[in-house]
Amino acid sequence: MSGRPTPSLRSAYAVFEPIETRWADNDVYGHINNVAYYGYFDTAVNRRLAAAGLLDILGGETIGLVVETGCQYFAPAAFPEALEAGLRVAKLGTSSVRYELAIFKAGEDTAIAEGHFIHVYVDRESRRPAPLPDAWREVLSGWRV
Repeated sequence: MSGRPTPSLRSAYAVFEPIETRWADNDVYGHINNVAYYGYFDTAVNRRLAAAGLLDILGGETIGLVVETGCQYFAPAAFPEALEAGLRVAKLGTSSVRYELAIFKAGEDTAIAEGHFIHVYVDRESRRPAPLPDAWREVLSGWRV
């Protein structure tokens, strides 16, 4: 199977967020269940956006809706391992952003999972696409590799 993707290294990502695993993340097979990784991705991006002063979860005029997501798994992890999410912006559109993420075991250089999701940013009330403000573009441009 020469077509199988190989995991990326830390150097392929611009910023990192710590991820604390939870007991509930493990499944009956003794490792973190695949759906937990999507939560890690969402947490890493939204924590970064909030820390940058861009995301006002409860009152902001603009909200991000996930329109596409995917993940590939390379190696298992389990609670209580400490993980880190690497994040980069792969594409910055008028009202959309493609975030690419990788999960690393703390202190390790090779990703155990990699994925992406696309946010389309919309007006909270109308749910119509809203252009990304300049402040967002400036911050998100810094997350490119």
